[in-house]
Amino acid sequence: MGKGMVYLYTGEGEGKSTSAFGLALRAVGHGYKVIIIQFMKDRKYIGEYKIKDRLSPEYEIYQFGRKEFINLKTPEPEDYKLAAEALEFAKKAIQTGPRLLILDEINLAAHFGILKTEDILKLLEDIPEETTLVLTGRRAPKELIERADLVTEMRFLKHPYEKNIPAREGVEY
Repeated sequence: MGKGMVYLYTGEGEGKSTSAFGLALRAVGHGYKVIIIQFMKDRKYIGEYKIKDRLSPEYEIYQFGRKEFINLKTPEPEDYKLAAEALEFAKKAIQTGPRLLILDEINLAAHFGILKTEDILKLLEDIPEETTLVLTGRRAPKELIERADLVTEMRFLKHPYEKNIPAREGVEY
């Protein structure tokens, strides 16, 4: 098993990706290489994507998904194809030895069978010592939780959506 650390952020509450991006900002601030791979997303208007050129070359972000939201109960063949491409990309990216590799929404992809948990666990075997790998997304499979070195569960207690306040640019996206 590799010596790198695995952090996992899961739960039904907000803040999983946001926590991971906070780690990314911290790492870039120290001059370290960060690679973010977003599963099931193709949204170029979100802040973490829009900042890429300003934080380059230390910060890289790649999206593997359709512009539309996925119907997680009945994913389309393209969703499986894009998730597999993202996982293959992650295998190559990890070999470049980034300080931080974030696999955003991979937990949810595993939960709904868009990716096989076994394939993700195999990726986790070869984490370079200097790399911390972060897995985000709701409903993390128990096998990933067991493998992770740090696990944080975000719980929903209260949300502005309950008061019909829409997502805000620069805060929620």
